[in-house]
Amino acid sequence: MLSDTIQTALAMIYPPRCLTCSDLVDSDFGLCGPCWRDTQFIGGAICDGCGVPLIGHSGDGELHCDDCLRTQRPWANGRSAVLYNENGRRIVLGLKHGDRQDVVGPASIWMPAVAHDILKPNMLVVPVPLHWTRLLKRRYNQSALLAKSVAKHLELAWCPDALQRFKRTQALGGMGHTERFAHLRGVMKVHTYRRRRMIGRPVLLIDDVMTSGATLAAATEACYAGGADHVFVLTLARAAKDA
Repeated sequence: MLSDTIQTALAMIYPPRCLTCSDLVDSDFGLCGPCWRDTQFIGGAICDGCGVPLIGHSGDGELHCDDCLRTQRPWANGRSAVLYNENGRRIVLGLKHGDRQDVVGPASIWMPAVAHDILKPNMLVVPVPLHWTRLLKRRYNQSALLAKSVAKHLELAWCPDALQRFKRTQALGGMGHTERFAHLRGVMKVHTYRRRRMIGRPVLLIDDVMTSGATLAAATEACYAGGADHVFVLTLARAAKDA
């Protein structure tokens, strides 16, 4: 009862606002009507490798986008909740650089909604790690926040420090496709004292956004090197050329 009273008081002092335009909304961590309409949630026919929507495709069986046909993915399957454009981009950047941790609430509903067909028994949820210097500067790992909330929603085990990023890398912006993959190769590894939790288990790798897939590929390879059975990826957003 006390908790409900505190929540009511907080709602009066800090009324819930839309994640993208900051207008008042009826529920916590939501989008207003116009922003919901303008946010491109992913559904219908999708690429089985990364979850991007495939316009004009339908029917059963696995489908793959041009990126996943051109670049072999080390993970088994991937899913994403929204397209990384306009509102989707604002949501991700707000979480990543704007301290908008209130994004995690709705994201923990959107992401599981698209992941139902890649979930496995005894699955371990693992976030893509930040290098310690970047974590110190940002104060939190947005992927770890998402992973914790997604794991709770799906009632799965999670391990926030299963992976370590032991080498600081440059920002990937401006790098070409091949350069990105080469730059990130071998920069992550499984934490020595967490490996026992990963051995022989399927892993659900969580990140905020997938662009080229180079970061997720490096993290996936680290999971396999650490003994993971199969690796699946789930991101809040997916960048697409035609988005």
